[in-house]
Amino acid sequence: MAKYELEGLFSVKGKTAAITGAAGILCGEMALALADLGMKIAILDLREEAAAELAQKVKQRGGEAMAVGCNVLKRESVEQACAKIVAAWGQVDCLINGAGGNRKDATTSPQTSFFDLPDEALKFVFELNCIGTILPSQIFGRQMAQQKHGCIINISSMAAVRPLTNVIGYSAAKGAVSNFTQWLSVHLAQNYSKDIRVNAIAPGFFLTEQNRFLLTDEKSGELTARGKTIIGHTPAGRFGDPEDLISALVWLLGPGAKFVTGTVIPVDGGFSAFGGV
Repeated sequence: MAKYELEGLFSVKGKTAAITGAAGILCGEMALALADLGMKIAILDLREEAAAELAQKVKQRGGEAMAVGCNVLKRESVEQACAKIVAAWGQVDCLINGAGGNRKDATTSPQTSFFDLPDEALKFVFELNCIGTILPSQIFGRQMAQQKHGCIINISSMAAVRPLTNVIGYSAAKGAVSNFTQWLSVHLAQNYSKDIRVNAIAPGFFLTEQNRFLLTDEKSGELTARGKTIIGHTPAGRFGDPEDLISALVWLLGPGAKFVTGTVIPVDGGFSAFGGV
């Protein structure tokens, strides 16, 4: 048996990664971290200006990045993004499907009952999270099939692990993302290459622009009753910080996880392990 070395287990240096929704809080931190570790990062986001700002920040830290405007719900947009990356860097080693989120009008509340949730809001949230993961996986997955190697990381949620109140569209979509992760891992390995892996990370509760309205009071900034309940059911006793996701991400992307595929890894401070008593 060869001697174990840190580089051999966890090094991602020199690899290329495309990250959708990369200008957001969580995926923005992923982009910075992976660039610091020597990866070339394509920052894909609908908000081109925000993507460009993050790419500039990566470069200021000594990393290599490009900003790519991309709508994950438009096939042509994703195809153009993939072609641009391949033209610049020759291949795409990793895809992180980070685009997603929730909407207030797709969430039940004392003001909005389940029976009155608007179709448009539910469809938007489901499509953004589910179709917005499947479509980039089709486009970048085809590239990986041609290369005969690659790694896809989807972003699931605690809403897929344990049903959460109120967030019906988001929960349904993230449940689909977890299921799709397992399906795609088998499909790509059986039909294209054993060296293409697909996994997901299921973050616990992190404060983002999509869930802040549920967890904190807009005026006072104090925790809502829901926010307090979440903290009370999280053994770590706090919300996650974006950097808490990085070590799991690097492990899944690195050579040490070459026998890991079809998994959904919780990074949740113990939320999914706590039964409430």
